Amino acid sequence: MPRPLPSLNALLAFEAAARLGSVSKAAVELHVTHGAVSRHIRSLEEELGLALFQRQGRGLALTPAGQRLRDTSTAAFAQLRDTVESLRPEASHTPFVLGCPVSLLARWMIPRLERLMADLPSLDLHLRPQEAPFDDALGGLDAAVLAGEAPWPASWRVRPLVRERIGPVASPEFAKAHRLAGRSPEAILELPLLHTQSRPRVWSSWAQAIGVAPAQLSMAQGYPHLYHLIEAAVAGRGLAIAPEPLVADDLASGRLVAPWGFVDSSAQWVLATPSRMPAERSEALALWLKAEFNRQAG
Repeated sequence: MPRPLPSLNALLAFEAAARLGSVSKAAVELHVTHGAVSRHIRSLEEELGLALFQRQGRGLALTPAGQRLRDTSTAAFAQLRDTVESLRPEASHTPFVLGCPVSLLARWMIPRLERLMADLPSLDLHLRPQEAPFDDALGGLDAAVLAGEAPWPASWRVRPLVRERIGPVASPEFAKAHRLAGRSPEAILELPLLHTQSRPRVWSSWAQAIGVAPAQLSMAQGYPHLYHLIEAAVAGRGLAIAPEPLVADDLASGRLVAPWGFVDSSAQWVLATPSRMPAERSEALALWLKAEFNRQAG
């Protein structure tokens, strides 16, 4: 006869602390005290007769046994939550709040919103612009679309959508005035380069990718957000640097040109959701976003 499981409260406390890497964060998530989480973990270790955590500097590290139990318990609790959530009649009718950087919202999401709503009619999508970095809890959001790099917060479930591609763009008049067609990328060393405070290293990233020394670049006017940077390029103010999805519609309409195309950056576009949230609704959105990004790239 199988032995009974340890206390579910103890398993919940352990799983939260192991996933978040912190007893304090687990206590906040579970709405209990730090001491309560510590007692649950200690009682679980005593019942199992082995250590699940070990001290590492000022923090905690999982033992091999703790890693095994974390992987199994996290998967089991996630599946249980998904099933329970799907059984609630009101779950599919609650708004799905999606956070996006302002530039992505204005230049990519809103132009595609009608098609998204037609393809996913059961998703009551509410869009929320956000320019500040997303916090580890994705507070107030069901999901967020963003470009970034690993490592991601342990409290996120991250679905990769597409590798970010970046490149210089300018108005056709600016490109013609500086005869950019057919010139090598080194021509940027002679041109005013527009930049943004929200992506301060993006010009350097592009320059390194094509073999130009970033120190040789000459920065001109700066703008607070990527949205303003792209609009400045459309207005003929100079050469901007932008992610391909955010300027694809402008390239198609002829408002912008990309003299040297686009190169892969070190970032990728992802859909991030709180790891404790049911995956059912966000999964459909992730598939739609991935297909749309790839359709556009193709």
